Amino acid sequence: MNKIALIVQREYLSRVRKKSFIIMTIIGPLLFATFLILPAWLSQVEDTDEKIIAVLETNEYNEPKPDSLRFFDVIPDKENLKFEYVPATLDALKQILSSSKYYAILYIPYNVINSETVELYSKKQPSLGIELHITKSLEKYIYNLKLRKNNIPLDVLNSVRTDIDLRTIKLEKDGSFQEQNQQDMMRWIGYICGFLVYFFIFFFGAQVMRGVIEEKTSRIIEVIISSVKPFQLMMGKIIGIGMVGLTQFLIWIILTFSIVFILQQALGFHKTTADSSELTPESLFEAKPVQGQSATPDNTADFQGYVEKLREIPFLKVFFGFLFYFIGGFILYGSLFAAIGAAVDSETDTQQFMLPVTIPLILSLFIMISTFTNPEGQLAIIFSIIPLTSPVVMMGRIGFNIPLVQMITSMMVLVLTFLGTTWLAGKIYRTGILMYGKKVSYKELWKWIRYRN
Repeated sequence: MNKIALIVQREYLSRVRKKSFIIMTIIGPLLFATFLILPAWLSQVEDTDEKIIAVLETNEYNEPKPDSLRFFDVIPDKENLKFEYVPATLDALKQILSSSKYYAILYIPYNVINSETVELYSKKQPSLGIELHITKSLEKYIYNLKLRKNNIPLDVLNSVRTDIDLRTIKLEKDGSFQEQNQQDMMRWIGYICGFLVYFFIFFFGAQVMRGVIEEKTSRIIEVIISSVKPFQLMMGKIIGIGMVGLTQFLIWIILTFSIVFILQQALGFHKTTADSSELTPESLFEAKPVQGQSATPDNTADFQGYVEKLREIPFLKVFFGFLFYFIGGFILYGSLFAAIGAAVDSETDTQQFMLPVTIPLILSLFIMISTFTNPEGQLAIIFSIIPLTSPVVMMGRIGFNIPLVQMITSMMVLVLTFLGTTWLAGKIYRTGILMYGKKVSYKELWKWIRYRN
């Protein structure tokens, strides 16, 4: 056992001191934080240049209609977006667009109520916000016109309009319950944890294989096994690299959240713009609030409700579940990767053995995503117990209050399986680590497994 500890120490220290480890430990959180912050930052960044859109409305003869415009001031101006109604022809506006002050031309034909089509000619591709602002404003106005045309009072329609808010609540046997909003959070948490387990098993398992191949091709392995048993060497390498993975993962979590927090404060993401609601289609169709009801949402209550839902998430259960399935899954796949590395002389020879090992791991990622729609379905239950897929699939289910029997069964099967694969990999490792210049087949591997000590 002391020799395994020495090997673990050697593997751990030699890898955390490498420049590649230090660089990836720094770059990783920066990339993660960028992926989290960049979309939100880009969505908030608006072009400060003022844009003027020329609005052209025609009559039944397809001529400009400067008088008695039906759509005058229907589309409201925004801070950096103005609308000017011009009495010119469409062809004339097209010719001068590139040299004029106008950013775009909005053409509203006379039969727009029936055709429900308008045209926007612009110098550059307009943003989604501009498109939504135009279409939703026109949609709402034309909607009201059609109501008046059919003698349907708008206030009557608003009074009978009903919006049903379906609250999905899962009732447990012990009387506890879980609301849909919390389940949505757990889907995201499960997806992130499952993907991280998949990534770290794949990434660091491949490092185990490469490390074995490097030591084997450099013949340093012949010196090492003169003082330790091959099984001790394999276990020390797997545990050492696994600890490197956990160390890097913890550092990534701490640095990523620190960078995200700093960027949020620096970029002011906690502030909201006053007209941000204009970009949501639903806000343009909302009925007016009833008398005595405030039109302003209670942001404080919403935030407190969000915090309460976060408190109900079993983070401790998720953390220990992640830790167990990462370690169990890594030992299982790490032993298989170590066996592959011992059986070949170079990475180019690993392809025939890698496919059967990696297919279950890749499959587990797709199954985990499909289980979000039905975490208690037969597919989710079966593949969260099968040891080759359970490290990833179970992380997708762990936040949904799955039965304790399924959880314990999955863990026990995983433990028994990685003990078995470690034993089998040890027999392959013991023989293959000193094999040179011979192409190994599955038949040859079976012979190595059957060898007696």
